[in-house]
Amino acid sequence: MARAQTYPTRPVRIIASTAPAGTADTLARLMGQWLSERLGQPFVIENRPGAGTNIGTEAVVNANPDGYTLLLVAPANAINATLYDKLTFNFIHDIAPVAGIIRAPNVMELNPSVPAKTVPEFIAYAKANPGKINYASAGTGTSLHMAGELFKMMAGIDMVHVPYRGTAPALTDLLAGQVQVMFDNITTSIEHIRVGRLTALAVTTAMRSPLLPDLPPVSDFLPGFEASAFFGVGAPTDTPAEIVGTLNKEINAGLTDPKMKARLTELGTVLPGSPADFGKLIIEETEKWAKVVKFSGAKPD
Repeated sequence: MARAQTYPTRPVRIIASTAPAGTADTLARLMGQWLSERLGQPFVIENRPGAGTNIGTEAVVNANPDGYTLLLVAPANAINATLYDKLTFNFIHDIAPVAGIIRAPNVMELNPSVPAKTVPEFIAYAKANPGKINYASAGTGTSLHMAGELFKMMAGIDMVHVPYRGTAPALTDLLAGQVQVMFDNITTSIEHIRVGRLTALAVTTAMRSPLLPDLPPVSDFLPGFEASAFFGVGAPTDTPAEIVGTLNKEINAGLTDPKMKARLTELGTVLPGSPADFGKLIIEETEKWAKVVKFSGAKPD
């Protein structure tokens, strides 16, 4: 316990394997600030985008397991396990789960030119127009891409995937009508939905989202559908259990702190729990997306 009581004695890095400004980066900075205040040392966010998050993840896998290099775990970590044929690491074995942070819903949204106002209407329209509907994503293997593939698989429809280099250009083309549908993060699209520039059909979580409470979940029409994005914190395997325990305790404290929780719930639903709880979620997500990746035949760009 002495080691847990003295940790940390110097700055800690949290590596976000994405570019600044996205949900993962925002969460890393919120949690980094919280941990800095709680533990008395700076928790510094380091953005290491590239190779579908694999560059940043590999840096943490290869770091000393001493609690001073952490990873902001994101959906791509579960998807990449199957998407990439040759990785230098096994995420489930090489990253120790520390704590979950949030589960963020996506929203199924259309350009208003598409003549559908509900999920069943869209499925009927897609079946009547096989291969003529284009759906956008932030890139091959992203959670937005996989949500679209899961929808295709469960609805039995044929849509064309159009990958972009990030959410912003994909959303721009959706608004312009260059593509017809997107499974975007709610916080990115909510203002466009509210003013009618996009037609929202459903959320991708199993339950309704407080951000768009009038929208049903896709699972109301396709039972078992769930395609939210999960985020949390991981550390190199063999990081001492007492350090993992200290971090888990303080992260969970943030998930229940009124001010911190209010900021997090603007992005999704908080995920309190033990390291084992978060590890179980990672395994479940990896297994789920393995089936979708194989169905889609997707390969890295």
